Amino acid sequence: MKTKALVLAAICAFASAAFGQSTNVYMTEPSLSPDRKEIAFVSGGDIWTVPAEGGTAQLLVSHSATESKPLFSPDGKKIAFGSNRTGNGDIYILDLTSGEVRRLTFDDGNEQLDAWSRDGEWIYFSSTARDIAGMNDIYRVVSSGGTPMQISADRYTNEYNATPLADGSFIFAARGIGFGQWWRHGRSHIDESELWQKNGEQYSELTPIGAKQLWPMATADGSRVFFVSDRNGTQNIWTMPRGGAAKQLTNFTDGRVLWANLSADGREIVFERNFHIWKMLTDGGKAAEVPIALRGAATTPIIDRVNASTQIRELALSPDGKKVAVIARGEVFAASAKDGGEAVRVTNTAAPESYLSWSSDSRKLIYSSERGGTMSLFQYDFGTEFESPITAGRGNDFAAVYSPDGKSIAFLRNSRTLMVIDVASKQEREVAKIFTDPPPLFGGEQIKWSPDNKWIAYLSYSPETRSYINAYVVPAAGGSARPVSFLANSNSNTIAWSPDGTYLLFDTNQRTEDNAIARVDLTLRTPKFREDQFRDLFKQENPRQRPVATPTPTPAASPIASPSPAEKEEAKVEPVFEDIRKRLSIINTGVNGGSPVISPDGKTLAILASAEGQFNIYTRTLDELATDTSSRQLTSTTGFKSQAQFTPDSKEIYYLEGGRINIVSLDKREVRPLAVNIEMPVNFAEDKMEVFRQGWRYLRDNFYDDKYHGADWNAVKNIYEPLIASSRTPDEVRRLMNMMVGELNSSHLGVSGGVTPPQATT
Repeated sequence: MKTKALVLAAICAFASAAFGQSTNVYMTEPSLSPDRKEIAFVSGGDIWTVPAEGGTAQLLVSHSATESKPLFSPDGKKIAFGSNRTGNGDIYILDLTSGEVRRLTFDDGNEQLDAWSRDGEWIYFSSTARDIAGMNDIYRVVSSGGTPMQISADRYTNEYNATPLADGSFIFAARGIGFGQWWRHGRSHIDESELWQKNGEQYSELTPIGAKQLWPMATADGSRVFFVSDRNGTQNIWTMPRGGAAKQLTNFTDGRVLWANLSADGREIVFERNFHIWKMLTDGGKAAEVPIALRGAATTPIIDRVNASTQIRELALSPDGKKVAVIARGEVFAASAKDGGEAVRVTNTAAPESYLSWSSDSRKLIYSSERGGTMSLFQYDFGTEFESPITAGRGNDFAAVYSPDGKSIAFLRNSRTLMVIDVASKQEREVAKIFTDPPPLFGGEQIKWSPDNKWIAYLSYSPETRSYINAYVVPAAGGSARPVSFLANSNSNTIAWSPDGTYLLFDTNQRTEDNAIARVDLTLRTPKFREDQFRDLFKQENPRQRPVATPTPTPAASPIASPSPAEKEEAKVEPVFEDIRKRLSIINTGVNGGSPVISPDGKTLAILASAEGQFNIYTRTLDELATDTSSRQLTSTTGFKSQAQFTPDSKEIYYLEGGRINIVSLDKREVRPLAVNIEMPVNFAEDKMEVFRQGWRYLRDNFYDDKYHGADWNAVKNIYEPLIASSRTPDEVRRLMNMMVGELNSSHLGVSGGVTPPQATT
């Protein structure tokens, strides 16, 4: 025990020394004390203080949650700050004399701390909690505790970054999404904002829209207003006298100016620049970085043990119905499909695995892994307990599917080629050119083998025009790919091949329209009539041809057992391509459903559909002569469901909901959970670097502009990689990665994830 304690002490001492010496530690959200002698700031999700002239920073508030934006009270005796320790984000007050921390706000929404009132009686903050459009409104609450009051709530308008004046009025920013997308290096019209002043019920515009204008600050009497803006192309601090024109106070030509804070007497401003803390005088003095060395130990454990039983992202039920394979936190696990229980870990890598698929004999798994920075295929044999590479290093290979006889594997390479590899010889061949979304955008089941192993059906945009997505069929041995649908739709996710090989089903829709299930008959279909069905009842079997049955005792069959591939009668598939465009029909499901799955007996269609504000599993008969073809709802919960899969006997469906496996019976519609226990050690130091490199690669390979909007993407990696290495919480990793993404100055980008409130460790 003593030895372990000494080792732990050595680790902590090493960590503290590393913080002190590193120049790559991220520091942000500074504020000055009223006497301008001390700066409070955030690093690693904790609050630190340092002398205003620089030096060694001391750890002030350390918690496993993420703390943000510390602000000194006007008398310097308290610090208000934000924290997600209770969920979405609330405001707390630290008494610097007693060390007591007191919670001030209790709403379910995220309260974003803005400022203290000049007399210290009020705390101003912004929140979306009560706006009908989810926009920010401005509130204030008595600093000793009380009920928050809305003081500006213009409907459908974002209002944030309030700074109160001595006369009770306040200045704030309005419009745009710059408050949430502050990390974007540049802007578009959606980031632009205005500055306003509210006095009583009177609003006065201070600056018009046309640029990012954030973090407004003002002297107590409002005679001078300061703010951060990129109106001249680069972020700088600007100043504006009452009733006068704004002028630039700093003259940076690159980088970013963020989280500016004005001293109580209006003489100095601190802000974040180049990931560190800077300071300047407001009378025009030159801005300079504050030299800071951190001294303190992070609260985040180096290696933690977590339970990932509710974090399942992929599910694959084996063809024999006896096993399930899952992916949780990027690792492959397997367990009993009947009993669940303790999961067996299959992979153990920092790189993520994805796109699970079982072999037809239910003894092997194939999956993609991003080891080495490229998605390669790996196979795990449960009989030998051995993993072997299938296509390591040849390209970004994913979405692998075994052929029904287990002799071949079809997969996608670089989202542009459909490949087939022979399992025995490891020889691979290209069978078709495609155009589809790359991982992680690629989803669903967009590749299917024919029952006789001779054809492959897939979904793809036209490789030539890259316009609409349709279904194609190509010979597995090689040959010309043929389109079998000709819809002017741009979305499709899943394709299914009927067990008898005669038709395909796939979901299809446009952006603003409901999903439809399309059926393509690959062969000429003879219509069925109820009269024929009735006449079949009178067909007599020739007694002489009737086989004599010899009764033998047989054990009770497993409810999910299925015949082996050799026992199944092979369905011959011979598509008739002439006039095939005329053989597409839409199956009327009556709901907005997609992700079609056909039961092994070919009698039932299962879809995932949204209706009445819920997302559930529905089934519909595929019998053409059925009198009731309406969809039947199987589940009735609000959670999102995915990856529905029939058992071999077609009597149950396995699916994912809320990161867990559930099973629903088709006859009684009873849902039961399959409890799979997944515990694993998590090395945050390894995981964060893998997440960073993976995100950087995705944008390197898939960003629509090969010039990256003028950013040197390799240089960007070199800047942010050491910062990520020094980061100490998942929230800080996401924050830095958002800033990295922001270097592209592009809309519809970002890095998100759940907040990380404290959790009990195992």
